Amino acid sequence: MSKQYLTTHTIDNAHITDIFSLAATPTALLSASGSSTIHIHATSQPSIPLVQSLAGAHKLGCHHIAVSRDGKVAASAGFGGEVKIWKLAKSDTTDTTEWQPFGELDPGKGSGKSAGEVWAIALSEDGQYLASTTYDGRVNVWDLLGDRSEKLREYETGNAGSGSFGLCVDLSRDGKYTASGHQSGAVYVFNNDTGRLQYSLPGLVKPIRTVAFSPASTRLAAAGDAGIIAIYDTKHGEHVGNLKGHTAWITSIDWNDTGEYLLSGAFDGKVKVWSIDKGACVATHSETDKALWAVKWLPKTGRNEMFCTAGANRSLTFYREATGA
Repeated sequence: MSKQYLTTHTIDNAHITDIFSLAATPTALLSASGSSTIHIHATSQPSIPLVQSLAGAHKLGCHHIAVSRDGKVAASAGFGGEVKIWKLAKSDTTDTTEWQPFGELDPGKGSGKSAGEVWAIALSEDGQYLASTTYDGRVNVWDLLGDRSEKLREYETGNAGSGSFGLCVDLSRDGKYTASGHQSGAVYVFNNDTGRLQYSLPGLVKPIRTVAFSPASTRLAAAGDAGIIAIYDTKHGEHVGNLKGHTAWITSIDWNDTGEYLLSGAFDGKVKVWSIDKGACVATHSETDKALWAVKWLPKTGRNEMFCTAGANRSLTFYREATGA
């Protein structure tokens, strides 16, 4: 059974450079690019207007942005190695809420050598914990409410910092697991309660560019340059299936709120929707032949689901499930 999605809105030239990352709250979409500004669009309004710009957030540009599930805490990582924390708060001058600076991590612990210490980032459901990867394969977990220069956990994926570049990371919704994907094709799952490696999962040989836990934390999806989405059982660490259909690098994946469908975007501009039960692609769309760097489901507010794609064409494209589909 196929599903049909219609392009409902496109924001051309949403950024002046490639859009590398998206994060969705119940009412807004945050987008980050190679420029220094983070944009926030109101998805609760039909025209999806730009409601705030965080100018100069990252001088060299931003490659990853993440937000807590309740939409009150966000984190962004820049090409200069800095990680900034943002909090949604009431404006001092108006009755509206806006994103305001809440602090900054010190990945280099005061040494000033933060470049390479943080690449991919992920936030816990409540926004208290942040997981990050490094150039040498380490995976760190930070407490954003505590001393932001101290790590709660530091996981090693190689010998004495000789691991493979950590390209992606995710935290499970229940807070129990941290997963990372690496340039070597390796996938690791760590137990945050014990502080130990839970599983070293059979990878896809080629670089893993995106990992994502299902909403119930029972499945982990991983994908990258092999063009295949691997699905793992998080309880037993078993490889339970592959989703095949992309013919280019897969750059971004995202589960919908029920865990029934998985969204994926690729280097050739194609976005696909997959049925987990059927193990098959149920929709394919492409508004561009340029790379998609980020795809994101929007929190469901009505009967039909929506998602957004972004990438090298510098636009935000919104899709809605067709009525009756």
